[in-house]
Amino acid sequence: MPETYTSVTAVTGTWTEEEIRQQPASWIRSLTNIDNIRSAIDNFLAPLLRKNDLRIVLTGAGTSAFIGDIIAPWLASYTGKNISAVPTTDLVTNPMDYLNPSHPLLLVSFARSGNSPESVAAVELANQFVPECYHLPITCNEAGSLYQNAVASDNAFALLMPAETHDRGFAMTSSITTMMASCLAVFAPEKINSQTFSDVADRCQAILTSLGDFSDGVFGNEPWKRIVYLGSGGLQGAARESALKVLELTAGKMAAFYDSPTGFRHGPKSLVDNETLIVVFVSSHPYTRQYDLDLLAELRRDRQALRVVAISAQTHEVIEAGPHILLPPARSFIDMELAFCFLIYAQVFALTQSINIGNTPDTPSASGTVNRVVQGVVIHPWNA
Repeated sequence: MPETYTSVTAVTGTWTEEEIRQQPASWIRSLTNIDNIRSAIDNFLAPLLRKNDLRIVLTGAGTSAFIGDIIAPWLASYTGKNISAVPTTDLVTNPMDYLNPSHPLLLVSFARSGNSPESVAAVELANQFVPECYHLPITCNEAGSLYQNAVASDNAFALLMPAETHDRGFAMTSSITTMMASCLAVFAPEKINSQTFSDVADRCQAILTSLGDFSDGVFGNEPWKRIVYLGSGGLQGAARESALKVLELTAGKMAAFYDSPTGFRHGPKSLVDNETLIVVFVSSHPYTRQYDLDLLAELRRDRQALRVVAISAQTHEVIEAGPHILLPPARSFIDMELAFCFLIYAQVFALTQSINIGNTPDTPSASGTVNRVVQGVVIHPWNA
């Protein structure tokens, strides 16, 4: 493990902060484990990946679903496989729309606890709909139903994350990013492994170190009432997760939205006012970045938002023309890798906003209407 990783200290005394700070070390710990069990993973996956008509669906609920949104575009392009993202919350309500019995299916299920009703039901429905169905649960809880059921199944391989990633805080932080990194390592080991990913871990550790005790905020300390995260491609998935973190940790007291930079013009830009913070995740791809910078310049010309912040790995006159964060220097990162850096900033921002409004980040929903593991879901049997 790189010596640059500092010991985890939670200045705020919260599990949420500790779990944010532990991420770089947890990523390398998980990827090292995957390196060590590579032969077992390959024994399960290799025969499946040889099937030309195999569908690979990345699934989960809430934050776990956004893992697929973030990494599926890159994984599909890099591997040439039919990889898509479908939330379990869609699979359980509309299985007939997403589960095709004529194609073999590998369902990759992401879950922190592995006990969400939709997570368990999605597996059962997939087995019911697809005659040739396989499962790869990637989960943080050895005692969870998702993991235990997979261990007992002959059509599954269960991948367990380090124990500390079963976040004790309400919001998923180290769990989402460790499952993201681990899935990438499973399907693209030559690109993502414990050695190559240390560059990402080192850069994110540098970000955490640069933020100190988090007291100076991330994007400033203005009296904003709403935030918009914008990102293109897989970074829109990162924007969606970033918006959810704010909603969760402030218990909805700070309104949060997400979109793509190009999509934001088509109506959603109407929500911008003088109490709005806008954060643009700038793409590393020179083609895509043009669209991000076009909107960044437009938003600043509009002078409607309280602040427009760009986060980027590259400098540019448009970026420098206003508030911006330039990522610590490292080798050139692709967007899939940058997503980890952007999520660090978003997690810290959500934590500080939660504290600033007087919330308890580890248990932000005082009313109990939102729970760490979702409750109140009735799974209806499929009888068609």
